[in-house]
Amino acid sequence: MTLHASLDGGRLVLTQGRLTLREQLPQDAAQLADGKPAGLRWIDEVPGEGTIGAASMTVAAAAAGLYRPGWGVFAIQRTEDGTALGGAGFHGPPDAGAVEIGYDLSASGRGAGWATDAARALCQWALGQPEVDMVLATTEPANSASQAVLTRVGFRRVADRGELWAYELRRLPT
Repeated sequence: MTLHASLDGGRLVLTQGRLTLREQLPQDAAQLADGKPAGLRWIDEVPGEGTIGAASMTVAAAAAGLYRPGWGVFAIQRTEDGTALGGAGFHGPPDAGAVEIGYDLSASGRGAGWATDAARALCQWALGQPEVDMVLATTEPANSASQAVLTRVGFRRVADRGELWAYELRRLPT
């Protein structure tokens, strides 16, 4: 399925079928980091803990002067009605050809493939950027749902990072 990238009010928007990833600029991320909806309609009223944490990373990057548009947190939305189901994004801009992703779904958004779709779209977009050769991800050993997402997208497990399981992806399966 084709990934469409566009800009809306300075925000990167990635759309692929039923999925829309809408970048949250630092001012939006600051609201999300405080647990507020940031103008979005959330499936469970407010963003989840993982989305709050990811938004905090974007806020910290902006405060440190390290934020680069396109390389922060995105709201995972249903294309059909714009309902926010969770967050996904990058832990920061590319470094030495690599970028790390993360994702989080609200409880009511789980079990329907949204995390897989979001991770795949992020990877497709990132690997299409000239400065990215590899996408990284980590999970806690007990997080079998996240490990299944990464496997479905095409990641392979590599050497662990401390107590976290590490994965990498150099190209999406065809």
